[in-house]
Amino acid sequence: MIPSQRASSACQQRSKAIPTSGGLLLRSRPNGFVFDGFYSNITKAPDFPAGFDWINSKEPLSLEKLRGHVVVLDFWTYCCINCMHTLPVLAELEEKFSDMPVVFIGIHSAKFSNEQDRRNIEHAVRRYEISHPVLVDRNMTVWQRYDVSGWPTIVIIDPRGTVVYKQSGEGQKEMVEDTIEVLLEKHAKNNTLSPEPLKISMKPSKDVSILSFPGKLSISEDMIAISDSNHNRVLVTDMSGKIMHTIGMGRRGFCDGNFKTAMFFRPQGIVWKDGMLYVADTENHAVRKVDISTQTVSTVAGTGKQGPWMSPGGKGPETSLSSPWDVAVKDNLVFIAMAGNHQLWVLDTDTGLVSPFAGSGHEDIVDGSRTRARLAQPSGLSVHDDRAFFADSETSSIRYVDLSSGMVNTLAGHGLFVFGHKDGPLSESLFQHPMGLCALHGRILVADTYNSAIREIALEMGTASTLIGNQGMPGICKVGQGGCDSLGLYEPGDVKAYKEKLYIADTNNHLIRIYDQKTNILKTLGIRP
Repeated sequence: MIPSQRASSACQQRSKAIPTSGGLLLRSRPNGFVFDGFYSNITKAPDFPAGFDWINSKEPLSLEKLRGHVVVLDFWTYCCINCMHTLPVLAELEEKFSDMPVVFIGIHSAKFSNEQDRRNIEHAVRRYEISHPVLVDRNMTVWQRYDVSGWPTIVIIDPRGTVVYKQSGEGQKEMVEDTIEVLLEKHAKNNTLSPEPLKISMKPSKDVSILSFPGKLSISEDMIAISDSNHNRVLVTDMSGKIMHTIGMGRRGFCDGNFKTAMFFRPQGIVWKDGMLYVADTENHAVRKVDISTQTVSTVAGTGKQGPWMSPGGKGPETSLSSPWDVAVKDNLVFIAMAGNHQLWVLDTDTGLVSPFAGSGHEDIVDGSRTRARLAQPSGLSVHDDRAFFADSETSSIRYVDLSSGMVNTLAGHGLFVFGHKDGPLSESLFQHPMGLCALHGRILVADTYNSAIREIALEMGTASTLIGNQGMPGICKVGQGGCDSLGLYEPGDVKAYKEKLYIADTNNHLIRIYDQKTNILKTLGIRP
């Protein structure tokens, strides 16, 4: 049993502020919590275990080394959408307190087995451009020492090594900021504050690849659209990989305009519709429309700011969204996998209105009518006939909405903490945080992301099988590794079928791969100007 099963959900969406034994007193008010001073019961902060791996730090850190500093711990796991929402908040606070004795440390306490691998965590740190030190929390040891129960959880330690704040969930910016400021002022007066901040050596990583963490694909009329996520742009190539259009200036931002001036922020899902591209601009919390003929980008849904947990929707550009991760189309509707709200939404391209379509907003795996069903971070979408199939990542499940009956059904998957790699009958099959899929006649192709595999579901037979997978295959390597004879997939984010070939967004290898279903050969698409 994974210790995290004590949590009420995989990634807590909202939670009450409950002071720890020894911390800050937070007084409740209708729109949040207000700092109301310290209370006297003291809790000594447990130190970090010796021998654990550190990322973004030249040497292991200890609370003794950090004496005199305000230490902010962020307990996270890289699958968690709520943790992703917290990272930019921490980055903003890091910038504000950069010349003060304040140290931010990520404690990566993994949910999935794939997330326990240091190399995989390093890729996640690069993907989310985390600059502070990250401790790889082996077997959730630090998680247990601090009695954490949900992702993300923020813990603040004062300059004397006392835990003064602990809270789970999003929306903590003001409380964390106020706490840091109070501690800095208090300990400066008491002469218990370090005179200057500790210099922590960071190891810079150079990105020299053409693609950087490509997320999703869409193919139409011999053109491949690629969300080049960490380059904050969209590429359109021909089938040989020659770049036809570069959409976006490549710098993070939220700006409409022509292909050279428009700006995105880690876009993911992408889909062709009537010669246009609809893009899930994930970290801008928006859906953008790309007009190839006029070479312009416009916003059709989202304000650029994260929306509330529950929303009725409204006019597209006036309605705030929450981490749209994928898009799919049917007739005049653009379906949106709204990972941040644990829902599916729809954008009506005729009226310009956007609204929730399936999912109550509560994170779980519960079937039923589309408005009452519970989803868990949907991250992949594909519509075929009258079914909207989706990869429900946090429950490692493949599910669909019957568009005729309005019912949500589960094909494979069992719960928030049930995952693995197992083929066979769907009732017994296991996936691990799948993030992409492609629905075809009678079968579904799945990018089984954390298993670094492409799986196939045969609907009539009711079975799952592995088409491409690294498990148990000798000689399979990742980019940068030696002593191998072939390159395996590495956390693929999407798969699409086109003319008897499969096209795969091989996310952590920074490549697009092509799998020939006739010859069973996996090749790399040579993307070039």
